[in-house]
Amino acid sequence: MTIHPWAACALLSTMLMSPGHAADIGVTDKEILVGQFAAQTGPAAELGKRMQLGMLAHFNAVNAAGGINGRTIKLVSRDDGYEPEKAVAAVKALIEEDKVFALVGSVGTPTTLAAVPAINAAGIPLIGPFTGAQALREPFNRNLFHVRASYFDETERIVQHLSTLGIKKIAVFYQNDSYGKAGLEGVTRALTKRNLKPTATVTVERNTVDVSAALAEILKTSPEAVVQISAYKSCAALIKQARTKGYGGQFFNVSFVGSTALSAELGDTGAGVTISQVVPFPYTPSSAVVREYQQRMTEAGHKDFDFSSMEGFLAAKVFVEGARRAGKTLTRASLVTGLESMREVNLGGFIVNYGPNNHEGSRYTDLTIIGRGGRFVR
Repeated sequence: MTIHPWAACALLSTMLMSPGHAADIGVTDKEILVGQFAAQTGPAAELGKRMQLGMLAHFNAVNAAGGINGRTIKLVSRDDGYEPEKAVAAVKALIEEDKVFALVGSVGTPTTLAAVPAINAAGIPLIGPFTGAQALREPFNRNLFHVRASYFDETERIVQHLSTLGIKKIAVFYQNDSYGKAGLEGVTRALTKRNLKPTATVTVERNTVDVSAALAEILKTSPEAVVQISAYKSCAALIKQARTKGYGGQFFNVSFVGSTALSAELGDTGAGVTISQVVPFPYTPSSAVVREYQQRMTEAGHKDFDFSSMEGFLAAKVFVEGARRAGKTLTRASLVTGLESMREVNLGGFIVNYGPNNHEGSRYTDLTIIGRGGRFVR
């Protein structure tokens, strides 16, 4: 009988674990308990809700087909309101009270960063955090598995595109926290490569829409484009106020903004706003993974497709693939080994690549534009 190298590694990892190791918490003969901490309430709630829908769409399909080695997946979600302190409490509750086996699909840079100490203390894997911050990628953390490209990848794509258009006067509007600063650093790095600097860098506080002072500073510099690194409520507020004042420049956002939520907030003022993406275009069944996503969402009763639920779907797929590779004796150590065996795995048009010293997952980026009626075009 031939044993695949990844299966042998998972078996060895399991055999080397001491009998009293707590890595199999949350796993029974019939069930795998996984946890998510994300905003379910507050100004960023749509991000957490849509991420959860995509995850459940895949988990439900896996369960209907018999689960993973006979075990069904149960998702427990805790609301952190997109606030770091609440995220820490939510993660500790998932680990200590709910006793989940692994974490999947957290949402946000400041919240995920705040949760890392508790994650490391428990030695619990987190798969597919909805953030591209470099601080969660460097230094390398064996407990964190990224599925999406980084903010450096996204902002490079945006600035590259602006450069091809001959646009050099670029302002940056960013959330005043670790997420916004990560995006600002990405834009600055991309501009520096081209011997450019932002015309203005202005901030907004997390979970607020007080943008009038920031807009005034931006307009003073007459930029040709504004790159936004914030959530959908504040970004929409800035765009709407800018259009009211007659500003005709271009607006660019990174994927975390929440594309569908941003479009809904903007209404008729959204046309022409560009958003970088890190997952395949979810509206057109042009690849196997998108066709599967649309089918599973429809089966779950959700006919509204979007980028955030697509990302949740992909995070769930990665977790399931890693758990299957871990073998029947499912432990946290064997899950990590199973995930790290995913070398250039094609999930149907979306490539995921891990290794013992590489948990980046994907470098995929794309640009989309809000068109008429809030529809997205590529």
